Amino acid sequence: MVAGLGFMGQGFRFYSFPADSIMVRHTEWVYYGAGMAVIGFLLIIFSRPSEEP
Repeated sequence: MVAGLGFMGQGFRFYSFPADSIMVRHTEWVYYGAGMAVIGFLLIIFSRPSEEP
């Protein structure tokens, strides 16, 4: 989830690390990051232990 948010941050140009990174010029990284963040969030939600005995 954190990696997805990082890709989104670079795609939206909130930060560019490293400064000469080619990733900051591609807006499709926003979509890749959003997909990764959603998948990560779903994995966190469904990985909680069951409350059955």
